[in-house]
Amino acid sequence: RDRVQALYQGLTVRARAPVFFAALEVSDSIDGRFDLLALHAFLVLNRLKGEPSAKEFAQILFDTMFADLDRGVREMGATDIGVGRRVKAMAKGFYGRIAAYEKGLGDEAELRAALRRNLFGTVEPRPDHVASASGYVLEQAAALAAAPVERLLAGEVPFA
Repeated sequence: RDRVQALYQGLTVRARAPVFFAALEVSDSIDGRFDLLALHAFLVLNRLKGEPSAKEFAQILFDTMFADLDRGVREMGATDIGVGRRVKAMAKGFYGRIAAYEKGLGDEAELRAALRRNLFGTVEPRPDHVASASGYVLEQAAALAAAPVERLLAGEVPFA
């Protein structure tokens, strides 16, 4: 669990990097922050998906992320009933993003469309920002694919 926590912390730090908000103009809001977290979690989980030895680790990472989201929703003052509903909606949204981003890894036009809908969903993005985000995702997917899975299992996040 310590290694999962370290990996989750690393992907969270990357997802909160100011460059996404300043240079790409991702909305600095709950939605924008969730989408950046979801995108980076997707990249890591997508890398772990093909590794039989990482199945349990990936599940614990997923559970860690949603426990953190649950805490965040509670800290914003949601009631117990409201928390469950919101976290369930986040999980549904996350699964939708996973499907869209997986498809997009094989088709850059699909990836750009998925990023426009999700990462930039609350703003009208400039085409060059969508292109930059798409290039970033493909670069990170390649960096993670090239990294030995043992690095991730050790709690390291080998983003480019």
